[in-house]
Amino acid sequence: MAKPRKQSRVNVEAGKVRLNNARPAKAQRPREDGEFIGTTPGGDDPYDPRGTRLQKILASAGVASRRGAEEMIAAGRVSVDGVVVTEQGMRVDPHRVIVRVDGVRVLIDEDMTYLALNKPAGYHSTMADDQGRPCVGDLVAERVMAGQRLFHVGRLDAETEGLLLLTNDGELAHRLMHPSFEVPKTYLATVRGEVPRALSRKVRDGVELDDGLVQADEFVPLQVHDGASLVRITLHEGRNRIVRRLMDHLGYPVTRLVRTDVGPIALGDQRPGSIRVLGKDEIGALYQAVGL
Repeated sequence: MAKPRKQSRVNVEAGKVRLNNARPAKAQRPREDGEFIGTTPGGDDPYDPRGTRLQKILASAGVASRRGAEEMIAAGRVSVDGVVVTEQGMRVDPHRVIVRVDGVRVLIDEDMTYLALNKPAGYHSTMADDQGRPCVGDLVAERVMAGQRLFHVGRLDAETEGLLLLTNDGELAHRLMHPSFEVPKTYLATVRGEVPRALSRKVRDGVELDDGLVQADEFVPLQVHDGASLVRITLHEGRNRIVRRLMDHLGYPVTRLVRTDVGPIALGDQRPGSIRVLGKDEIGALYQAVGL
């Protein structure tokens, strides 16, 4: 039996009620032809020091974020080869064990997908909309129908255009969205009024909004034309409608907003509604940006 592994401080109560977002495996019982050769209750310890952490396996399978998976483990909802696991950091070989959440075997999908979408204005950042409004799910419907499980990394409000990442890599998505990793996001904002260059320092120093201070990493007025300005703004946070609220507060309401960059990934010349597969260098740059 492996030595006990160190417990993390996780919210057990949250783990009891957290939704399981995974797609269940079609086969819910081990096959008898030896495909699954992991242990059974009462057998050897399934811990594998060279294996993958259980919470990472669950995140990759789309069950929840890594942190969410830790909470579900602590709540006693996860089993490996029929044995409930409550300790954090357990390493297993996903090819040799059967992982279940709430008694349902999880599909371990190792075919990771990384996409860049140029979200058009008018589309909501959801995979399905109960009111029948256009949504991101409509733009990737063929991929979803073909069996790909995708989710969007963060959100853009309906009227904001531009770069939205889609993936089934739960751990990467979690880190890209978590404010502690401070992944920068860049926007081009068309606003009413002539924005003076002197405003740049004020925005970089910080502007107090109703929900706290917002500081831009970069704020550059690019053009002024017919009483309107084009401004490039880079922020490392993702509070709801943060760019629109910032510019409204400064007295320059946004009339058009496009996100052009998320960390090292640039929108480039992608046309609205188009999707492209990220290259290996881009994926590697994303992993480096969040310390994976």
